[in-house]
Amino acid sequence: MRWRDTGIIISARAHGEKHAIADLFTRAHGRWRGLVHGGAARGKRAMLQPGNIVQAEWHARLEDQLGGWKLEPRWQAAPFIMGDAPALAVLESLTAGLALCPERAAYPALFEGAETLLRHLDDAMVAAALLARFELRLLAELGYGLDLSACALTGEKRDLAWVSPKTGRAATRAAGAPWAEKLLPLPAFLINSAAAPELSDIIDALRLTGHFLRQRLFMPRGLEMPQGRARLPRLLEQEGTR
Repeated sequence: MRWRDTGIIISARAHGEKHAIADLFTRAHGRWRGLVHGGAARGKRAMLQPGNIVQAEWHARLEDQLGGWKLEPRWQAAPFIMGDAPALAVLESLTAGLALCPERAAYPALFEGAETLLRHLDDAMVAAALLARFELRLLAELGYGLDLSACALTGEKRDLAWVSPKTGRAATRAAGAPWAEKLLPLPAFLINSAAAPELSDIIDALRLTGHFLRQRLFMPRGLEMPQGRARLPRLLEQEGTR
């Protein structure tokens, strides 16, 4: 069995002295692992860094085997995260999210969102906003989506401004006002692609998606949120004050 696809490196670990096992998220085939012969060599280690985009060929005698990768570099993340703590945290958060996807299940919308984010790592604020949108889609694709279509209290679809941290359902600004201290702000750009977010909106969005990622995806798997993801809102606040 053999197929070719575009993939994003999620992670790679040593296998023996010379090889590596790489975990990729591909456009049409989803998350797959495979052996990279000679993956411990310096040149290949650079190619196997998380966030890099590669042209990948997976091959195995049988579909249920680990299989092997033949990889060609297409784009590298390193130039855009060196010395940029927020961008590095965004990248760490993205790959951690991709790693939550079940293996060998295609999620083309997630791939497109991830690739778009990677292409914007040179602007950490834009990348962080794209990360919040990606995480919202990730929750939905994995069966834990939020209901942001209408107010849970009134049925109104306009002026949605809050989300319940327990139910993941939205509320309008007026309906949620009495419980504002207990609700999570819902930035407009998460439900309206035409809305241009301010820094405070991006931070609120990351706190919103981070809450549900932790509650619905990481904790049930016995996992901690990545340190970079936990620190990202604070890093963005620090950048905004410079």
